[in-house]
Amino acid sequence: MAVLTIRRLDDAVKARLRIRAAQNGRSMEEEARLIIEQGLTPVREAPAENLYQAIRRHIEPLGGVELEIPPRGPGREPPDFRE
Repeated sequence: MAVLTIRRLDDAVKARLRIRAAQNGRSMEEEARLIIEQGLTPVREAPAENLYQAIRRHIEPLGGVELEIPPRGPGREPPDFRE
């Protein structure tokens, strides 16, 4: 593991780091390490839209589409496998 020394850190920044570390129950070193890790962690992109959302994005500006839903008829007879 690497060691990092930070020179010329403003006293007010160090004091805020000390207070934040104490509030979180951590050492200043651990708090600084977490701050650096969080700052350098890539931001996750929003999940890709699903098919419904993609279609809606294209159709909605056109005023939408009304589809006629056909009535349901009786189901067919199940096959006979007794032969």
